[in-house]
Amino acid sequence: MEEVILVDSEDNPIGTMEKMQVHVEGKLHRAFSVFVLNNNKEILLQRRALTKYHSAGLWTNTCCSHPRPLEKTEDAVHRRLKEEMGFDCKVLKAFEFIYKAELENGLIEHELDHVFIGFYNNAPVLNKDEVADWKYVSVNDLLNDMKDNSTDYTAWFKFCIKEVITHINNIKIN
Repeated sequence: MEEVILVDSEDNPIGTMEKMQVHVEGKLHRAFSVFVLNNNKEILLQRRALTKYHSAGLWTNTCCSHPRPLEKTEDAVHRRLKEEMGFDCKVLKAFEFIYKAELENGLIEHELDHVFIGFYNNAPVLNKDEVADWKYVSVNDLLNDMKDNSTDYTAWFKFCIKEVITHINNIKIN
């Protein structure tokens, strides 16, 4: 049974709860999203596995999950990058945001999401239980595709992508 960290709106821990129950009840909990860029400032997207309990088959950021109780968020970022995408890389925290979204199967995402940006230039080695596909995509191509195919992307991705792009535009890559 996997537990997540319940938080208040200031990200103070207020308890733990089983992950599926949190999504049934829509309780605010801590999460993270990682956006990995290559040297061309293309974003490494993943398509979630078709067996995921929500948002299955949708395109999203490189990696996303929840820290475990007593686990530092950045440690969870590195753990999940390795578990989902088969690599690890340097990451920097960019910002955090709170969102709430009703999902396709009656579940509710209500997360205080810590957003990290990382850098990697190679192909991932996918964990097929987590990830169905991947691609590096330019910001312009991504925005154009999201206009035409918005239902192909996860809720949290759509909530934060504009702020992520602002951060990407301010990054200098040698």
